[in-house]
Amino acid sequence: MGLKQKQQKLELIAPAGNLEKMKTAFAFGADAVYAGIPDFSLRVRINDFTDAKLKQAVEYARKLDKKIFITLNIFAHNRHIEKLPAYIKKLKKLKPDGLIISDPGVLSAVKKNWPRANIHLSTQANCTNWQAAKFWHEQGVKRVILGREVAIDEIKEIHKKVPKLELESFVHGAMCMSYSGRCFLSKYLTDRSANLGDCVQPCRWEYKVKSTKLKVESEKHFINPNGNNEYFELVEEEHGSYILNSRDLCLIKRLGELADAGVSAFKIEGRAKSAYYIANVVGIYSHVTHNMQHVTKSEIDFLYNELQEKLYHRGYTEGFTFGNGKMAQNLTESHKKCDWEFCGVVTRRNANPPINANQRIANTASKSFSIYIKAHNSLRVGDEVEIVMPFYDIMKMKVEKMVDAKTGEELKEAHGGQGKVVVIESDVKISEFSVLRRRI
Repeated sequence: MGLKQKQQKLELIAPAGNLEKMKTAFAFGADAVYAGIPDFSLRVRINDFTDAKLKQAVEYARKLDKKIFITLNIFAHNRHIEKLPAYIKKLKKLKPDGLIISDPGVLSAVKKNWPRANIHLSTQANCTNWQAAKFWHEQGVKRVILGREVAIDEIKEIHKKVPKLELESFVHGAMCMSYSGRCFLSKYLTDRSANLGDCVQPCRWEYKVKSTKLKVESEKHFINPNGNNEYFELVEEEHGSYILNSRDLCLIKRLGELADAGVSAFKIEGRAKSAYYIANVVGIYSHVTHNMQHVTKSEIDFLYNELQEKLYHRGYTEGFTFGNGKMAQNLTESHKKCDWEFCGVVTRRNANPPINANQRIANTASKSFSIYIKAHNSLRVGDEVEIVMPFYDIMKMKVEKMVDAKTGEELKEAHGGQGKVVVIESDVKISEFSVLRRRI
């Protein structure tokens, strides 16, 4: 697993759909996050960032000596271009570590209004060859986020031909059924554009199939998205048929090869995913990324199995980077079933007052720390839980007693819909942002 480029500094970049998720990502080992406001970002829904919250995010990252990249990666229309200069000037005052851009018009506006901005080319721009990489570098782009369609040998050639250009690659998360996100299904079916950050993911829908035999032609097949009256012909050609539900990308076993090829930044997809998802995926990838010289194959196999068994996903693929994309679709189900449930997140911990030896003998159940947990789904006394801590350090425990953080009332159970924070006791320091899960 060791790197040929032993001195290479690797950067793990995590999604930040809101401030809580950003803080979770940093706590679990991310070196940087990416975020953006809905107006210019490819995440309109499940995105509560505003100008004020972006300011808080940048300040928080600065305190931790971490990085934050701001997304301006929509394919802009005239109405966006009109509003863009004022927004760029606001960003210039915030001084984020980089701007992620896909549209040449947006790039031009940034260069005019903030000439010294650190510009990263979005994967939406579909940079898949060294000549395109060279072109963008000459336009002032410092880093290219490669299209997911680029094979490992092509990455090596891009790095060789344009050695001063930083290369970033997605290593985990949802894959689009279209070419690096250039999809029109959502716009066509619901008038919500994926390329303006408002995709409803029709590629994940269940589709009905019907067949029709014609006298002159051979049998034809049609698909119908549930809830839609229109049928579309399903065409098969020499490359296959276009069934839509892509598996999720997972390159946890390939990070060393990517680094040797010239990739210096590993990116995780998922701004719309939960804090639980962020904690687990960032924790696992940071464990490998920050121990690249020493992590063993058995450790990586264990972590891959954890990704398989303890998160909802669509099945995993190594996509086009290490193959030709075959077996990259999950044709039987929307998601893989998961036997584990997210049941809480640690909001803070307090050290309990010390007790003397006589008191300890009289109260053998006394613990050193009070752990405050915001309940998600359900948490019950008697539950055997796993507590996932930063860098994917796992602690197993049984919930023996639980009290309401506000009233001190002893509880038997707590549910996410109640908005309750409960307190349990532990002999181990459990970090803020740690997450709890239990087997269903």
